[in-house]
Amino acid sequence: MFWMYAGFILLVLALLALDLGVFHRKAHVVTVKEALGWSAFWIALGLAFSGFIYLGYENHWLGLGLTPDLMTARPVPVEGLGTVYNDGASALVKYVTGYLVEKSLAVDNIFVISMIFTFFAVPAIYQHRVLFWGILGALILRGMMIAAGARMIQEFSWIIYVFGGFLILTGIKMLLLKEGETDPNKNLVVRATRKLFPVTERFHGEHFFVRAGTDASHEAETPGAAVVADRVVDAAKAGTLLATPLLLALVMVEFTDLIFAVDSIPAIFAITADPFLVFTSNVFAILGLRSLYFALAGMIDSFRYLKVALAVVLMVVGVKMMTHTWLKAQLGENFNLYLLAVVLSILAAGVVASLWKSRSEARAAQ
Repeated sequence: MFWMYAGFILLVLALLALDLGVFHRKAHVVTVKEALGWSAFWIALGLAFSGFIYLGYENHWLGLGLTPDLMTARPVPVEGLGTVYNDGASALVKYVTGYLVEKSLAVDNIFVISMIFTFFAVPAIYQHRVLFWGILGALILRGMMIAAGARMIQEFSWIIYVFGGFLILTGIKMLLLKEGETDPNKNLVVRATRKLFPVTERFHGEHFFVRAGTDASHEAETPGAAVVADRVVDAAKAGTLLATPLLLALVMVEFTDLIFAVDSIPAIFAITADPFLVFTSNVFAILGLRSLYFALAGMIDSFRYLKVALAVVLMVVGVKMMTHTWLKAQLGENFNLYLLAVVLSILAAGVVASLWKSRSEARAAQ
């Protein structure tokens, strides 16, 4: 299994290097058309990987499918292999369901990212850079959380019910609590960053850090713009390492993703406890978050009922997590397929209701 994880991580790193080093080497404003194209690419890649999942688990490459999985209806003893928990078909359904749930929950993250960029007034030309490094950090943090979660479930199977209850409470909270305006400057992580590094008053190109007295500390905010005085830079001693507002935006993006991961990772463990399925579906869902942000950032207000749909999805997977033994007995081997259909229906209902409401208001305004 080590080589399977190593190969997958190398694939992800190669994709990220190609993304930043070739296609987005120069900072530019990402258009909606470009974002939609990249979103289609990442979604197609994530779904195409399901073909590898099917073949790998069907043939049990490097031990795939032999890892204990509480969400398997009927583990099958196979001579020469031991107990098989997931074959190609069951792994495929779990991967696609997990990918869909993680992708839909990632949309909720877009609302917060939009608020962060607005608060820190991050120029559109540098937003892709913040999201790239933010997502790279998110992949590392989630990988650690998934490894810890999988180990906990294997050692303490009762923890699955704790995760399920947590998801139900989170869904109820999303439905009942109204979100108010928040001040990122009051965030403990941002305040700690400000204590570690003096923060410049303006952006310095695409740099997260600059040193006082260097050319980078006097760069214009955007190409062709006039150089603006920065009292923090001028007051600092030559060579002092300074953080820019772009770093504060990155810190907030990382912090909010960590918060969202607390919800989303238990959600996918409700679908499968196989670490490889959890990790790969999570990674592919996150990889397309940047392009999805640029594609949907201008239409966020149109999907007013999407958050309600996501709350219901969390409660559904939470209930499934807490009743998985009973569901396996009642629904049989296809109970994960039924969950996939339910999740798709809930998300579709949220999108349709949002579009219908927006059109109704547009007609009433005419």
